[in-house]
Amino acid sequence: MFGSVTIDLNPNLFQVGSFLVTWHGVFSVLGILAAARLGAYLLEEDGVTSQQVYDMAVWMVVLGIVGARVLYVWENYKLFAAGPPYKVLLLNEGGISQWGGIFGALLGGWIWCRRHRVPFLRVIDAAGPANAIGFLVGRIGDVINGEHHGTPTNLPWGVNYVNAATLGQPGRIVHPEVAYEMLWCAVLLAIGLPLYRRLKKEYPEGVVGLAWLGVYAAGRFLLSFMREDSLFFGLRQAQWAGLLMIVVAIAGIAYLLSRRRTAPPAEGLKVAA
Repeated sequence: MFGSVTIDLNPNLFQVGSFLVTWHGVFSVLGILAAARLGAYLLEEDGVTSQQVYDMAVWMVVLGIVGARVLYVWENYKLFAAGPPYKVLLLNEGGISQWGGIFGALLGGWIWCRRHRVPFLRVIDAAGPANAIGFLVGRIGDVINGEHHGTPTNLPWGVNYVNAATLGQPGRIVHPEVAYEMLWCAVLLAIGLPLYRRLKKEYPEGVVGLAWLGVYAAGRFLLSFMREDSLFFGLRQAQWAGLLMIVVAIAGIAYLLSRRRTAPPAEGLKVAA
């Protein structure tokens, strides 16, 4: 097609023995590092040190990987039903779920905060921007390898994967859906970061982060219509997970705002009769 984008890149960088290094793996690590760095920067003014953030990041990464794999296996159970059980553990053979990673990482952060008596709502606030920059960087590897299949398109920026080792859809011009996700994350960062501190002062802890994650989930929900993932009761797994995130965000924001309205006035202030 005239104007389509041809991607002729091998998704694998190099292999040493049985250890395979891929573009997806490299940019996933870079995305995690970018998320941790931005999170540390935002949390510093809230009294959480960089060392604490990096310590917490270990918990978030480990449980994020577990969550990402568990949700992927659940979604694609037919791929594992006939094979030996240990194949569930073979991450080097691919297969993780973005939303499983997000929920797993949040669980890891909550556990760490409970253990170290750090307010989890502060982490939630920083998690919004950190999530955005993490996926903005991490999705570069997905664009290269073509793993997440888009629907066919006649638009001039449709992508055509032609490399012999590609995980994409050779011979088909499809929506670069993961590139759209990168653009959505960039828009959220461009709009949200300049307002972050001001909004944090106006709203209770946790509201800004929940709103950010909810808006991200709404965009992700709509973009998933341009993916060829399997359907589950009429929607894709990522869409159901996105709806869950939206519901959690709305309910959490409503609770935090109502708690502020019903909180007793600060000691020493006079309240008008």
